[in-house]
Formats: sequence, structure tokens, C-alpha cells
Amino acid sequence: MHAPIEAQDTAPNRAAVRAQAEAVLRELAGPDAVLREDQWLAIEALVIDHRRALVVQRTGWGKSAVYFIATALLRARGAGPTVIVSPLLALMRNQVDSAGRAGIHARTINSANPEEWDEIQAEVAAGAVDVLLVSPERLNNPDFRDQVLPKLAASTGLLVVDEAHCISDWGHDFRPDYRRLRTMLADLSPGVPVLATTATANARVTADVAEQLGTGASDSATTRSGAGSGTATASGTTAAAGAATTPSADTRALVLRGPLDRESLSLGVLSLPDPAHRLGWLADHLDELPGSGIIYTLTVAAADEVTAFLRARGYQVASYSGRTEDAERRAAEADLLANRVKALVATSALGMGFDKPDLGFVVHLGSPNSPIAYYQQVGRAGRGVAQAEVLLLPGREDEAIWRYFASLGFPAEEQVRRTIDALAEAGRPLSTAALEPRVDLRRARLETMLKVLDVDGAVRRVRGGWTATGAAWAYDAARYAKVAESREAEQRAMREYAATAGCRMEFLRRQLDDEEAAACSRCDNCAGPRHSSEVSADALAAARAALGRPGVTFEPRRLWPTGMDALGVPLRGRIPASEQAETGRALGRLSDIGWGTRLRTLLSEQAPDGPVPAQVRDALVDVLADWARGPGGWAGPEAADGSRLTRPVGVVAMTSATRSTLVESLATELAAIGRLPLLGRLEYATGQSPHGPRSNSAQRLNSLAGTLVVPTGLASALAATPGPVLLIDDLVDSGWTVTVAARLLRQAGASAVLPLVLAVQA
Repeated sequence: MHAPIEAQDTAPNRAAVRAQAEAVLRELAGPDAVLREDQWLAIEALVIDHRRALVVQRTGWGKSAVYFIATALLRARGAGPTVIVSPLLALMRNQVDSAGRAGIHARTINSANPEEWDEIQAEVAAGAVDVLLVSPERLNNPDFRDQVLPKLAASTGLLVVDEAHCISDWGHDFRPDYRRLRTMLADLSPGVPVLATTATANARVTADVAEQLGTGASDSATTRSGAGSGTATASGTTAAAGAATTPSADTRALVLRGPLDRESLSLGVLSLPDPAHRLGWLADHLDELPGSGIIYTLTVAAADEVTAFLRARGYQVASYSGRTEDAERRAAEADLLANRVKALVATSALGMGFDKPDLGFVVHLGSPNSPIAYYQQVGRAGRGVAQAEVLLLPGREDEAIWRYFASLGFPAEEQVRRTIDALAEAGRPLSTAALEPRVDLRRARLETMLKVLDVDGAVRRVRGGWTATGAAWAYDAARYAKVAESREAEQRAMREYAATAGCRMEFLRRQLDDEEAAACSRCDNCAGPRHSSEVSADALAAARAALGRPGVTFEPRRLWPTGMDALGVPLRGRIPASEQAETGRALGRLSDIGWGTRLRTLLSEQAPDGPVPAQVRDALVDVLADWARGPGGWAGPEAADGSRLTRPVGVVAMTSATRSTLVESLATELAAIGRLPLLGRLEYATGQSPHGPRSNSAQRLNSLAGTLVVPTGLASALAATPGPVLLIDDLVDSGWTVTVAARLLRQAGASAVLPLVLAVQA
């Protein structure tokens, strides 16, 4: 750490403190760095006046400098460590490195380093840690919440809530775990300053964040827009009242909200006809974009597809998503920071916290569903360079992806009440897996709902799972409906952004309620297009070939869900190998940008049932041929483990309540092309299909068990023609229909079941 600073007794010398702050800034950012006026106002409020502050400033403005400088000054005065609640591992790694440059010892507790938690907690207790970065998920871990958090709250010298828009369910990236901050705020020692920061909050989110932090608008200092001075850039908003008062004189929160223009960004939109043209454009023009950057996609599957295609075209790129292992993420981040790759092809997993000042471009292959989320993501670029390119390549398939994510919103009241009742009736803690058989919600949606209920006081997370508290709880239907309306408005605004003839930066700034929004003179509408939309014949042909290449694999289920006994279904543990399906094949994923686009149209709820299109059938024939000729196939070499499938003896169709003609025609035509007998069709005993595809695993299996049956004719055919069978279906979502069907067919005499479907959901 730097040299100690003498404590001030009653009337701090603000000029001297500012000089000390400037000295720490130079350690962080270099010898020529000078504080922005609003950076100083925030530091002054935290260090001298011990107030709460909410800073809403654009990406690259220097919000992290505020809390690192405040930490250095407070620690020198004997304050406890700073606790930073931060949402992403990438942000944490950047923060630790940044703090070290100023001699600030920072550590982090998150899901990637559990082996270090005990050591870090001991260092904190010993006073050896200046900054502790904590992921929001840790706040409601029972051990951390009950044993570590109270001690932190009692000893913390400064609490920082980074990416504070995550607190608000009006924000584009709402995270229920952030609401746990209410508990920590209530337990802080008197006079402990609090800083909340974000770059992506409109007026509504700002007000909601202030309320969640216990600093409602009625208690906030008035703010106004203004200009600052200094060698960095012009400052934004300045506080009009209360900035220089003592804690006893003014306990209001200081809100600093600045203009959100990003002078280095040149925004543009390229409207191209289809996914092949967009991929081809990247292949032709990626080298023209400055430096290295990020290519955002809407889905994990698309990120993988784009990465594979660009690598095949000779580009050094890496994929980055929520499914990327932590070690691979670290390597990808390091490669981009060192400019060893041209781009990371990323999902929103890289949306916050990645700090590369010289990032030269951000391209979106598909539109995010919110202008606010879009502004936040493009803010990764141009932080330390004079000019950076930002391009949006929207697609017609974007809205289908938006609808899917919108379907994962807060559940209906009946489902919420059933969950609370199930916990109350259990009389003991239930894990999420044990709760699933009792409610009809998928795992991710159930977990999010439980976190909201936990914050609201209706349930509590404890060792062993969740319990009901018995506290009264009201379903805020009006608020949830308004949030849904807000999401729909954001989607409309994103469509308007792509189509607008006006200034694009001004449009985004107005979406964030920036009162100083004005034409930027840099975007494609202000200054004219900077990039051609032309795609070479070679690149287009390569893109069409890559996107038109059919076939993905999907793994069968190997374990029965937990808690099926509670539903009267005697299935548990590992599924015997003799009852499992083989690894299946599908034409594509619904989230793909190639076949996924066509399959989403074919399999949408609005699409009429009808015979399989010839193009789709022929592509699935190619998938089947590749399966046969590949390693372990019945016409190819042995697999690495020496195994090999034998030729199917027949085809079995799944029954379908909504697409019976499609599935039946597909099975019939594949059987004819493969010169295989159509053995029959699996049926539902009751004549009704089970729950829809949104059911969780336990409920889906419960609805299938005893309902799906092998008709007598099919059973006789299997007995007369023993051997492997092809099982034909339209869509694999949870995987339980294929799993149960395979078990029944194996029990009826099939030596193997080879699932072949049009699409998989993931």
C-alpha cells in the first residue's frame, strides 16, 4: 500500500484529500491522469462525508477508479476492507489486476475458486485484504450468508455494488441474488459509505436501484447536468446539493448521472438477407475492422457455429459462452487482451466486466432484445482508442429467440403458490431436485423464482435446500405484468433502432433517458455508411455450405430424476445400459443460425401439420448416411472403443398430438429410402399427449410413465424382427420422451434404439 494518510478529526481538508486521491489515480492510470470532477464528488461523498452514492456513467468513464481510490484513502484512515459485489468472473479478474497497480491487495470469492475460500476468509479476518470481490450468488449461500456475511458487514469500510442495474427487475439483466444486498445494507455499521455503479440504467431503473439500496428518490440529493474540466474528458452530471456536508448535516444519497455519449464509437447497421450473407460478410470484412474485438451472438449454438466457420476461413477466433469452461474462458480472455485472436465470438456471458481499453470493434450477429443491453455490450469497445467500429447485423430469426427467453419469465401465481405449499407440506428442507417432482417448473426457472421468494421472505435457503418461512406473501401481478410490458417495449425499440433514419447514438441515449442526447455526427445515418454490404460469391458459397451442413448429435439420458417415488413412479438411479437409447442424431438445433432458422418455422406452434418437406427429408437422409458411415456406424469403421452398431432392422415412429402427419410421413419416407420396414408407432394409452415441453424433468417423466405404450402390433413386429431400430420424432426438448420410448422398445425386444429427429431444442 501507499504511505499512510493522517486521519482528519473534525473538518477534513478537502483540498488535501483531493490531492491524495489524485496521487492514487496516477498509480492506477499513469502519471498524466487527472480526476474528473464527478469522480471527485463521488470520492468526497464516500471518504469524507461517509454517504451513499449512486453513479450512473457511461462505460469507460472511470467508475472503478472511484472505488479503488476511495478504498485506498479509507484503508489509510483505518477503515475495514472494501467489499465489491460483482456479477462476472471476467470483471473480477480485471478488478484484481487493476487494484494491484495501486498497491491494493484484492481477493475474490466466487464459484471458480472454492479451494481458496478458507484461505481468503482467513486473510480478511487478519486484515490483510483491502478489497474483497464477491459474486452475488455467494450472498445467499447458507454458510456464507450466516457465517461470513455478518462479519463482513460488521467490518466493511466501504460497500460497492457494481453493475447495480442487476438489482432492478426493470433492468435488462435482473439477478435475484443481488436483492440479498438489502440484508447486508441493514447490517452495516453506522456511517459506512455505500457506492452503487452502472452504465446502463434509464430513469426507471435508476429509481428502482435507489429504492432497493434503501436510498429512495425522496432521500436523494438533487442532480443536474453539467460540464467538467480536466485532461481526461468532460465530466458529466454534478451534484447541486449536499456534496460538501457532513454526515450529520445531510444523510441524503448523492446521485451522479452523466451524459452517455461515447465519442469513440461509430455505430452502424447492415441489413443482410439471411444468415449465410451475414456469415459471408464476416468472412469478407472481418480483417477490415480495426484491431481485435467481439462478435456477439444470441445463442451458444450460434457462437459455436460462427467460431467454426471463421476458423475454417483462416481467422484466429475463440468461442466464449456460459458453457465455456472457466480455464477456457481465462485463456480466451488472455488471448484477446494480448491481441492473439481477431475476435471472441461470444454470448452475453461477456456482456459486463471485460476490460480491454483498445478493443477496436463490436459486431452483433443478431439483435439483443433491448437497446439498453445493446448499449452496455457495445460499450466494451473504444474505451482507450480514438475510434472503434460498432455494427449490428440483425436477422429475421431474432424475434423467435426473444420470444423463447421471454417465456422464461416469473411464473404464474398458481405455480408459485404450489411451490410454497410444497415446501410447507414437506416439513423439512427440500433441494431443488427434490422439489421438482412436486411442482411443474423447469430447474432454471424454479431456481430463479425461489431466489425472488427468498428475498421477499416467503422461503429461505438453508443447508439441505429450501424451506417455507410461513410469512405472508403477495403475488405482485401488476408489477410482473408491467415488467413484461417493459420488455415488449424494449423489443419494439430495438426494431426501431435497426430501422431508424436518425442518429443511432442519440436513439440509444434517449432509451437510457439521457437528457443531453443529441446527434453524434459519427454513425452511419449521420456521416454515411462506413462499410459495404457486399458479400463475395466465394464467401457466400462457403457460408451456405457451412450452414447447410446437416447433423448434430444429442446424448441420451443416463439417470432418472430425483424424487420420482414421491409421484408413485418407481424409477431411480442410473438407467440400465440395456434400457438406454444410443447417442441420437438431429438435423439441427432450434438455436442454430443455419438449419435452426428453417426448423423453427417448420416446428412453430403456428405452423400447420403436413408432410415433411422434401428438402428437410433429404437433409435428414444425409444425416442418417453420415451416421452409418461414421466411426461406430453400421457401414463405417469401428469406434475408438471398438464398438459398432449393426444395421437397423426397421423404423418406429413416435406418436404426436400436434404433428402426426409430419412425423408419420418422415418415418414412412425414411423407411422407403432405406429399404427398411416401418414396424409401427408408439402410442399414448390414454389417447392424450403428456405435459408440454416446458415441464421439468420429474413432471415430464411422470406424465410419460404408464402413458406411452408399445401397441400389440409393434410388439409383435419387434419380437419377429429382433435388432436395432430407428426411432423417428420431430423434436427433442427435455429428452424424456426418447428415453422412455427407448426403454419400452428395448424391453419389447429391440437390441438398440437409434433416435433420429428433426431438431433438438438446445
